[in-house]
Amino acid sequence: MKVEILQLSPILIPEINEQLHALYTVRPYFQQSDKAAYLKVHGANIRAVVTGGHTGITREVMAQLPKLEVVAVNGVGTDAVDLAYARDRGIKVTATLGALTDDVADLAIGLLIGACRGLCTADRFVRADLWHKSATPLAPLPLARQFSGMRVGIVGMGRVGRAVAVRAAAFGCPISYTDLQPMSDVPYSFIKDLVALAEQSDALILAAAADKAEGIIDAEVLHALGQDGYLINVARGRLVNEPDLVAALQAGLIAGAGLDVFVDEPNVPGALYEMENVVLQPHRASATVQTRTRMGHMVLASLADGLAGKVPAGCVTG
Repeated sequence: MKVEILQLSPILIPEINEQLHALYTVRPYFQQSDKAAYLKVHGANIRAVVTGGHTGITREVMAQLPKLEVVAVNGVGTDAVDLAYARDRGIKVTATLGALTDDVADLAIGLLIGACRGLCTADRFVRADLWHKSATPLAPLPLARQFSGMRVGIVGMGRVGRAVAVRAAAFGCPISYTDLQPMSDVPYSFIKDLVALAEQSDALILAAAADKAEGIIDAEVLHALGQDGYLINVARGRLVNEPDLVAALQAGLIAGAGLDVFVDEPNVPGALYEMENVVLQPHRASATVQTRTRMGHMVLASLADGLAGKVPAGCVTG
């Protein structure tokens, strides 16, 4: 008999789904209207869980899975998983570490260029046929901000932060960063204080995992970033104090923002919708076929290793 797997969130790559169903009996928990009843029927036989970084798995659900051996997170975020409970039970929790790095870094730069150059505003201008209708074609559009050579400050010099730095450096951008400590293997300037980093940056890019940090980008940091500065967030929504960010944008205290993540997704502060200097994305930095395929293969490997009693690559519970 096949091992039974509980699937808490969908996988969008057909070949990964085909392999998952070929290898295991997959119980699609995410499709059930009465999830409690579904667990009562199938929970006792579940040995593994596939979930997403945003979905995670609660202690209450794990408690109803007495045979659970491995939780394979199809993402890098594990803050939605009760890791302490998993460790206590000896459940292996894995993440697709490293698979998302390039895509997330690409989007960070894309958001910054989009915000600086007004790409979304100009796109809407053309689509609305305003270019054709305007006697002075470019007059309605303000001049943009050059990206090349901007002073870029990076919050978190992990995998993504380093990839962002390489990309920004290719545009001639001086790079500074902050983290828990200086990194001896990077050539960039370490600035311990976040406010000081913001003061010395034209763009502040959030790339920190920082699962326990909250609201570190507040009014003081935004004031230090200044009226010519841009905030980019491809890390965690809760790193930003959203009311402070909205207030800073409304008052012109910073020049603009590019945001892929938010505090209470999918709820986005409504004031941001009307701001032409803000570029918004629905938490999709890793949403390419190539990266999602890599992630899917890592999930399959985690399941195979975990169920075989091995410690899978990407295991975050030891």
